Amino acid sequence: MNLRIYITALLCSATLAVSAQKRWTLDECVSYAVENNLQVKNLNYTKDTNRESYRQSVRDLLPNFSGFSEYRYNTGLNEDRTTGLLVNQEFNSFYYNVNANLDIFQGFQKLNSIKAAKFIYESAKEDVLQEKYLLAFRVMTAFYDIKFNEGLVANSLEQQDISQTNYDMVQRQVELGVMAEADLVEAESNLLSDKLLVTQNRNLLTLSKLTLLQEMNLTVDCDIELHIEEEAQNQVEGSGGVGIDSLYTVAKGFIPIIKSQEYLVKAAKKQLNATRGNLYPSLTMIAGMESRYAQTALDDNDIPVPFSDQLNDNFSRFIGAQIIVPITNGWSNRSRVKQQKIALLQAENNLDIQEQALFQLVQQLVQTNNALVAEYEQSNKRVESQGLAFQIAQKRYEKGLINALELFQAKNLYGTAQNENLQVRLRLKVNERTIDIYNGLHILNIN
Repeated sequence: MNLRIYITALLCSATLAVSAQKRWTLDECVSYAVENNLQVKNLNYTKDTNRESYRQSVRDLLPNFSGFSEYRYNTGLNEDRTTGLLVNQEFNSFYYNVNANLDIFQGFQKLNSIKAAKFIYESAKEDVLQEKYLLAFRVMTAFYDIKFNEGLVANSLEQQDISQTNYDMVQRQVELGVMAEADLVEAESNLLSDKLLVTQNRNLLTLSKLTLLQEMNLTVDCDIELHIEEEAQNQVEGSGGVGIDSLYTVAKGFIPIIKSQEYLVKAAKKQLNATRGNLYPSLTMIAGMESRYAQTALDDNDIPVPFSDQLNDNFSRFIGAQIIVPITNGWSNRSRVKQQKIALLQAENNLDIQEQALFQLVQQLVQTNNALVAEYEQSNKRVESQGLAFQIAQKRYEKGLINALELFQAKNLYGTAQNENLQVRLRLKVNERTIDIYNGLHILNIN
């Protein structure tokens, strides 16, 4: 068991060493996730199935050929196929038939079925693309969650360093007899609280990294190191100029879930037309040929006719047309038409639902962006104000004008302001990226 633990530790250490050389950008994370996501692969299989269904619907326009052959060893009372008489003897017989049929008219059922199958295939392609978008959004969120938790760790380490400095200063003052032992206890308590906060934030960072690794389906790494563009770390552009209607119009034109449902509506219309074709007469051309052999066939000298001669003598062919006129069929055809009309209405309603959901999402994105821009400006001012207040409190504490509790409160207010500022900045960055995507900008590598 110890050997297993040792080997696992070595493998993990080796993985970390390799991972340390690889810093993942957001684009690389999304690209890797799309390439290795199992749900995307599953939808690709569905797309391939629908593609083959579409191709087969085209091949259904070709004539149907079939062949049949039969060899029998007959005993007892059997029909002699060469004479049509019943004979009571043992004999061998052979029969074959080849026929073909071609649908001339079926109420345009096949043509409409081809178009419906094509639209369903196009819808499946959009479903794959939609899953890639959803995966990209999840990866982007997990990516910035890591950056947020990294910021929390950095802020808490900064707070810990301040508490450590204060503890060392108080310890020296106690040794000089300037401060009481109780002040050292309070300083140590503050230091321990900050150390605990560092541990908690590191645990949150580890959990957020695990979330990203799972979204990427990346199992070879024990850890992941991210790289974010320098200009994106501390700058926020803002998307205040984006209007709801214009953003919705752009998004509606390319968002896969909308296009997928539009294709399903088109498919439902074609399926309705194909179903209506069952109400019309159908015309089919048929043709074929056949022949037979029986051991009981004799010539004038009572000698069995050879196999090849019988096949030539009994050879026949036929050609014709077949028309089928539906009369009632229990009104099943009309019932299927009504059901398909309902299916079309449902598909159109589903499209309305998706369009409504998209519009509401765009509304939320734009309004949230405006709110976050204002919140970010106020947060920057608060960080500056709390930072200045903490510096003043630090100097007053060093001069003995305030106690450790008041200093701790000022430090906590400053740390909270930093964390909130970090959270707002990254939320705004994610919101801006999302708006850019819905605005048609190709900022994520989903292909």
